[in-house]
Amino acid sequence: MNNTNENREVLLKVDHLCQYFKMGNKELKAVDDVSFEIYRGEVFGLVGESGCGKTTTGRSIIKLYDITSGDIYFKGQRIGAGTRSYKMAIKKAKLDCKEKIKAEVEKGSSSEELQVLKSQYQSERNAIISENEKLIKSSIYDQKYCNKEYSDKLVAEVKEKYQEIFAKLEKGSKEYEDACKKYKDELRTAKKSKLITQIQMIFQDPIASLNPRMTVQEIISEGLVIKGIKDKEYIQQRVYEILELVGLVKEHATRYPHEFSGGQRQRIGIARSVIMNPDMIIADEPISALDVSIQAQVINLLNELRDKLGLTILFIAHDLSVVKYFSDRIGVMYYGKLVELANAEELFDHPVHPYTRSLLSAIPLPDPVYEKKRVRITYNPLVEHDYSVDKPSLREIAPGHFVYCNNAEEEKYKAEFFNWKKKL
Repeated sequence: MNNTNENREVLLKVDHLCQYFKMGNKELKAVDDVSFEIYRGEVFGLVGESGCGKTTTGRSIIKLYDITSGDIYFKGQRIGAGTRSYKMAIKKAKLDCKEKIKAEVEKGSSSEELQVLKSQYQSERNAIISENEKLIKSSIYDQKYCNKEYSDKLVAEVKEKYQEIFAKLEKGSKEYEDACKKYKDELRTAKKSKLITQIQMIFQDPIASLNPRMTVQEIISEGLVIKGIKDKEYIQQRVYEILELVGLVKEHATRYPHEFSGGQRQRIGIARSVIMNPDMIIADEPISALDVSIQAQVINLLNELRDKLGLTILFIAHDLSVVKYFSDRIGVMYYGKLVELANAEELFDHPVHPYTRSLLSAIPLPDPVYEKKRVRITYNPLVEHDYSVDKPSLREIAPGHFVYCNNAEEEKYKAEFFNWKKKL
């Protein structure tokens, strides 16, 4: 990463994420080996055409799916891990061992040589199996106990806090009794707290994501109730505060979702996520179902909440013009792969990957003269790339600028980028 990011806190780290789904006898690679980091306080845009794996990535992060392989870290703690890669490594080690022994037999090695080599190959196999079995156990343990470790930490903080408070108060006094009540409430909340609740999601469809049988107050406060908060007055007051924060009024609390417009429903969805006081919000195409004027309102609202609450946002969209306005860094996805990752300005000023160039060429502008001259760049991966021998991977061609390419393409992209920088 570039120097400006080196000293920033990594809030979320996605490492070699794979999310596969079975479709009969075949397997759909919805997300295939995706890696990126999101820093605290930034807006990270994830773009690409429909079906490229953006939403699946977001849903995998909040653990709506059990990921196939890879790791997801939040606040330095692993909250998601797939075991498939480790199981495949074990399977490969066993197969390689058999093939090596078979090759020695066919070569005509003596029985003594064969015994020595067999022992060597089996030892190598057992070492790989042992290592990957440890990794599997570690993955299962981290996923199972990450929330417990988080709640234990909060419980310890609450106990330490009230230990100091109780020391200053006289037993039997009203202040002492009030403190005891608050202590019990906070302790109960801390015990039920989960690390994953610090990541909230705004869903794409504002209609389908809201329960039509629940009032707005019930919808927004559901997370607080699950968290263990029982004070009805506090919950109601908190709901009113959040409603005003997202541009609604407290009178809306008693209404049902069908009584609102699309933009208002999306604001309710935002309120539901914000009330949990999260560190990070995943906004899954929150403006795709809205008209242009309401889109601007929702984007401005998210910007305001980002400044007021210090939120970190993973913004998923396919509208590049919106992403440019809203995001600090942008990742471009194509068929489950992350093909380019860079700062927003740099990505728009000098897109490197052919698919990114194709996406940018499709952005319409309110300029009839420009639109008449605009040439749409088509992307054909079979024509653009030859990965038959030289295999690609996500590589850094410039500080903070990553592109999915092979060795030959890497040299080409670096030269192009250098020439572009030279002209500036």
